[in-house]
Amino acid sequence: MRALVVYCHPVEGSFNAAVLDVVTDDLRAAKAEVRVSNLYQRGFQPALTEMELTGYLDAPQNRAPVVQDVEDLLWCDTLIFVYPTWWYGLPAMLKGWLDRTMVPGVAFLMPDGVNKDIRRGLTHITRLGIFTTCGASWWLTQFMGAPGKRTLTRGLRSILAARCRTVFAAHYLMDSSTPASRKAHLERVRAKLARFIG
Repeated sequence: MRALVVYCHPVEGSFNAAVLDVVTDDLRAAKAEVRVSNLYQRGFQPALTEMELTGYLDAPQNRAPVVQDVEDLLWCDTLIFVYPTWWYGLPAMLKGWLDRTMVPGVAFLMPDGVNKDIRRGLTHITRLGIFTTCGASWWLTQFMGAPGKRTLTRGLRSILAARCRTVFAAHYLMDSSTPASRKAHLERVRAKLARFIG
């Protein structure tokens, strides 16, 4: 297993960092090769530039601004995200990572003379893991449509392997969490990850 873990949180020592530790420790214990892309630590620039947008369809030159991220995507067979849910969605940094790295010719194939719609590009990725925290309750998040979760479990997953194994775990009501709720969540992450790894 070759796991790319995309980590997105600006505060060192956050609860998300504890989730990241569980995920990476358990992956390594299972003898997986692991790469961690810590977006804030890297100073990743999330805004798609004019140059990138005008050259968006120009594959493979469109990879140049994010060459390391594309290399990581092409290397991995397991893609895992650890991040906080803000305003029911993905942090701007993580959304920007998707905007900039999921380029045509890598993440998906553009329509052509035979195919009228885009097609999957990351079919070598057979596992998708999503571990997040939410300030709101499960009920409120669902009422709002859970746009962050849907972006990854529907949008992104649609360009991965057709039978991509997917796991999702969220600690809801994070703003009123307790040591006991956080400990229970880390145990839930560990249990879900064990089944996910197989």
